[in-house]
Amino acid sequence: MNAGRLILSSGDPTVDRRIDWARALMEEGNPADAAELLAEATARAGHYAPGWFLLGEAREAAGDAAGARAAFEGALAQDAGDTLGAALRLARLDGAVAEMSEAYVRALFDQYADRFDTALARLSYRGPEVIDAALEAACAGLGRPYAFARGLDLGCGTGLVALRIEARLGAIEGVDLSPNMIDRAARRGVYERLTAGEMLAFLKARPACDVDLIFAGDAFCYLAELGPILMESRRVLEPGGLLAFTTETHEGESVLLRDTLRYAHAVDHVHAGLAAAGLGLVHLADEWVRKEHQTPVPGIVVVAQRAE
Repeated sequence: MNAGRLILSSGDPTVDRRIDWARALMEEGNPADAAELLAEATARAGHYAPGWFLLGEAREAAGDAAGARAAFEGALAQDAGDTLGAALRLARLDGAVAEMSEAYVRALFDQYADRFDTALARLSYRGPEVIDAALEAACAGLGRPYAFARGLDLGCGTGLVALRIEARLGAIEGVDLSPNMIDRAARRGVYERLTAGEMLAFLKARPACDVDLIFAGDAFCYLAELGPILMESRRVLEPGGLLAFTTETHEGESVLLRDTLRYAHAVDHVHAGLAAAGLGLVHLADEWVRKEHQTPVPGIVVVAQRAE
């Protein structure tokens, strides 16, 4: 997925041709020649952020970190909302972690919505069944029925998790940054209400003790810091309510921004975030929810409870 493709033309046919040739060279494994073409393109059309962004990708692939940094900074200068995710690429070059801009996530999934389910099938996506099984195990361990009155689906996408567990809920509301994803989710017919918006802001607008289940399948990997979403989830949950989510993980410490521009959260970091938010861990298991290059991506599924 490349948010840059949403901006289809620089307005200069010569520049557009150079960018198309550069993309072809990148696909052939020749980033150095692609970078030369793109340097010419950005010299002619310095206003065109996707040209700068692709130049950064080409230079990074060619081993020119300093040149890549300058190009990504050029993209960011022309794209103040960071629709392309240049700030993330700069953070990776510096070995740092940066929050994703809302504009980047929205653009990413708006263009992805029509082929989202098909693409997830190619990735062997299994988030819905992982969350379903974790909730069933958690409820059994707590000695309570696997049934809830109201649920909130954070980062709902096209509604795959909600579709899987709808029989366990009286009503479901969903939120996603992408209006196109919301349109697709509405077609499922499983939601009482859907909101196009950022999930933390969505929770902050809810009253306290509002629902007895909050769930998020493959959504927290777009959050650098879990603390705020965990704190708001606890506030919105009724006493005894459950929060279930998946996230990617890694064997190091804290948070890692992976080369896929998704965050991986260390298990100890998740434990600390839950404790700080006042959520009691009920269930945690190593579970992958997707594959990349036919290899499962390390992940965990978590179910936590707001104390009675």
